[in-house]
Amino acid sequence: MPVQLDQIFAQDYIAARERFRKAAVAADAKLYTLPIDARGPNGEELSIDIARIGKKRAKRVLLHSSGIHGVEGFAGSAVQVALLKDLPWTRKNTSLVLVHCLNPYGMAWLRRANENNVDLNRNFIHETDQRNGAHAVYHRMHDFLNPFGRSKRYSFFVLRLIIKILIHGFQNLKQAGGQGQFAYPHGLFFGGFEMEQGPRLYLKWLQKNLRWARRICVVDVHTGVGEYGEDWLILERNFGGPLHQTLEREYAGRLDVPGQKGALIYDMLGGMETAFPHLFPRKEIDYITQEFGTVSGTRLLKALRDENREHHHQEAAPDLGHWTKKQIRDAFNPDTSEWRKKVLRGGRQAFDLALKHLCR
Repeated sequence: MPVQLDQIFAQDYIAARERFRKAAVAADAKLYTLPIDARGPNGEELSIDIARIGKKRAKRVLLHSSGIHGVEGFAGSAVQVALLKDLPWTRKNTSLVLVHCLNPYGMAWLRRANENNVDLNRNFIHETDQRNGAHAVYHRMHDFLNPFGRSKRYSFFVLRLIIKILIHGFQNLKQAGGQGQFAYPHGLFFGGFEMEQGPRLYLKWLQKNLRWARRICVVDVHTGVGEYGEDWLILERNFGGPLHQTLEREYAGRLDVPGQKGALIYDMLGGMETAFPHLFPRKEIDYITQEFGTVSGTRLLKALRDENREHHHQEAAPDLGHWTKKQIRDAFNPDTSEWRKKVLRGGRQAFDLALKHLCR
């Protein structure tokens, strides 16, 4: 039976969460709910929802997560609902854990950041490390990236960005923004002055519920950078091993390692992957980030900048009907059948490869 895309891809966070929960119950999964204090647009409760399939004490765990960047969560949510509706075969002593929307506030309010303007994928700074400062170029770009006042549809953004690239260099600008910053609480890519509630709850849950596992394979889904609808994998340098070798064969030309020459992605501070070696120092861990391309980097940055500017400088509560909200949703969650089909196909492929590797 053909997949009904409208039954898989939700239009808002509440619908996405409900579909995930119903699919989890239908799949006979164990459901966990981690509520956060922040509320949705209509005062509704927000939560990180987790479905576990398989025994709690399983020695092998495939951990699939979505929505750490809020508005990016619609794709990962759809992949997870599709997986629950067509469960993959697993071997004995293997557990599947699907984590739905690590940033429910961002997804509900169509933001990439959370309720405190924190980019949660820059928030996992270990307690022994410092949370301060920013890239030197970010300081010089602050007024451009985080302007004061209401957002404007037409602001010569592209021309001004080209000038900034000519002055500072493209690689410096990409690294300055992408690595995260800890100096401007209202600015883009803010990593936070402390670990946020959502990440704290999630790490606590992982430590309690995955303590019996010997091997953990993580697949974390994102959208944004890359060719429209095509997925590519970010292989973290601290997690090299047999899985990476498998992916190098299966994803030839669609792999990226931060820090290497020609890499699409940047070195990042406080990424979620950095928490796992501290959390599980004696376990075998593989970690891959799956990214589905949407629109150009220029459009992504403009959407983030306009939404963040409007969010902080409007007098009333955020207006989900504002043009900046539509712009950011379209930038990270294109509403076309072509893109959605590619997401479901790519999401299943990466999941199946990770599961096959885990059960080798």
